[in-house]
Amino acid sequence: MIAAPAMRAQDKDIVDTAVGAGSFTTLVAAVKAAGLVDTLKGAGPFTVFAPTDDAFKKLPAGTVEALLKDPEKLKKILLYHVVSGKVMAADVVKVKSAKSVEGSNIRVKVDGSTVMVNNATVVKTDIACTNGVIHVIDTVIMPPTGGGKKKQ
Repeated sequence: MIAAPAMRAQDKDIVDTAVGAGSFTTLVAAVKAAGLVDTLKGAGPFTVFAPTDDAFKKLPAGTVEALLKDPEKLKKILLYHVVSGKVMAADVVKVKSAKSVEGSNIRVKVDGSTVMVNNATVVKTDIACTNGVIHVIDTVIMPPTGGGKKKQ
């Protein structure tokens, strides 16, 4: 039996690419719970800083479960991982911050070959999709909370 060729990432949108990767099951479940599937399957383009399943495991026990029951808070956190436009790694390293779709800025820091977005390390870049690009991060980043500016 001959297996069908796997779809290349650039043939799929952001959601289908994340599903196909197999290491973003928590992120995909969160996107569904927050009602963002249609948005992230939309025309875009979007740049997504996508936390892996291991990144979600770093959160305190019960956090993911609580967020899945609070779609508005979850949506705010997920949209903090999205930047409007297709920003490839070569461009990300030229900026000090990027405005997220959530509305707050994400800090970008480059130290040699290491790129950080807030407190997360970018571990894989430039996964091209039909409606944008995914950069994989090792930590879930959180938007600043009300009141004062929170260090991240």
